[in-house]
Amino acid sequence: MVYALVGAGIVACALFMILSRNLVRMLLGFSMLATGANLLLFLAGGPVTDQPPIIAEDASTLAASADPVVQALILTAIVIGFALTVVIGVLVLRAWKARKTIDAREINDAEALGQPRRNDPADG
Repeated sequence: MVYALVGAGIVACALFMILSRNLVRMLLGFSMLATGANLLLFLAGGPVTDQPPIIAEDASTLAASADPVVQALILTAIVIGFALTVVIGVLVLRAWKARKTIDAREINDAEALGQPRRNDPADG
């Protein structure tokens, strides 16, 4: 129960950060969302015991142990979350180099990131 509340809290904080206008907060929010998803996948794995998922010689079925499929899914999710964090980090870095800002309101569209900022005489 405590782990479920912690997982829900992490996901809630991640969604709050993703909805921010700061690109670095969005990046950290996506990373936290991946962590929250990993924790919730871990909770879906069933009972947590110290016994390894190995069938004993005299037994015909597996005793209560952690589900190894869920553990494999979590490892896959960690790799995907890290790759997503790196890709979004590169996009944030590219946006900062092109616009010298990390505020999403000042970046109008993705096509304009590669073009230099136009000097508007009204800006002063």
